[in-house]
Amino acid sequence: MTTRLSFLKATAFSVALGASAGAFAQGKGLEDPFRDAYYKTMSGKVVAFVPVALSFDLAQGWLKGLKEELEPLGVKIIARDPNWSTNAGAQAVTSLIGEKPDVIVVHNPDVQTYARLLRTAETNGIQVVQINMRSAYSSVAYVGADWVEIGEKAATAVVAACKGKSNKISIVQGALSAAASAYTLKGVENVLAKNPQITVVSSQAADWDAAKAKGITQTVLKQHPDLCGTVGFWDGMDSGTAAAIKEAGLTGKVFLATSGGGEQKGACDQVKSGAYDLNLSYDVPTQAITMAGQIKWLLQNTGKTKGLGGSIYTTLIPITKANASVEGTCWKLGKS
Repeated sequence: MTTRLSFLKATAFSVALGASAGAFAQGKGLEDPFRDAYYKTMSGKVVAFVPVALSFDLAQGWLKGLKEELEPLGVKIIARDPNWSTNAGAQAVTSLIGEKPDVIVVHNPDVQTYARLLRTAETNGIQVVQINMRSAYSSVAYVGADWVEIGEKAATAVVAACKGKSNKISIVQGALSAAASAYTLKGVENVLAKNPQITVVSSQAADWDAAKAKGITQTVLKQHPDLCGTVGFWDGMDSGTAAAIKEAGLTGKVFLATSGGGEQKGACDQVKSGAYDLNLSYDVPTQAITMAGQIKWLLQNTGKTKGLGGSIYTTLIPITKANASVEGTCWKLGKS
């Protein structure tokens, strides 16, 4: 019986293959046998997005990209805005676990707060994509920056800019509990270990807050007016760092390296103005497209991804005065 079924399946496949070959030979159109299943799989699915806040360029760019890529396929996108509150974010994730969307996209404020919740979500059949900042729990997918690489590239640029100068630098970290900050610091340390001539006169956390970054840098510049460089960990925060340097009359003298999502006003315009000497962009629109592609794959493999996990690291775009004015180097909010 088994042999007969196998024979019938093989015969049916051969007939279909023969029909396809005949259609090709006659120059006729051919139905894509996989197309209908793809659209049926996407239609009606729900993807939930929980950033640290919806009020800044990264989150807005990711949400826009997800909507553009997934909504035309019939996927519903819902967003919850913790508005920088870690507790509100945890409550949002907890609520979503009860609602059971097909995928949760989460931007972790730190490595611990959501870790157990994300594990619970995946245990309950919800696939979790972490964007740009990881938790201690490794979910089915991470899409985002390689923060160690960012730290290494930023520090390398600052070390080069300090050559022949005081070799004094400062480091303005983000939030100490955030993976992005800890991993970036490791990258900086990798470079400093090879450059013993560099003296770090300050390494403090500004908690992603521009006002704190400005205050820290003002104090450092008063104590060390011969500072030659600063490594900042996010351009949204380092607008404050740049402001302190400008107020001290040291723009162009203190090399400021930072990183961010590559939005026009926050990145290219700031580099053109001289506020930042280097901005390492992880290019939010490309991240959003990559993330959406990963989600499409996950939706087609629901129930089959348990135990799987992987990372897709972003290709960085170094923004300097050489390319800050070039069309396409940065992206603009509200425009595709």
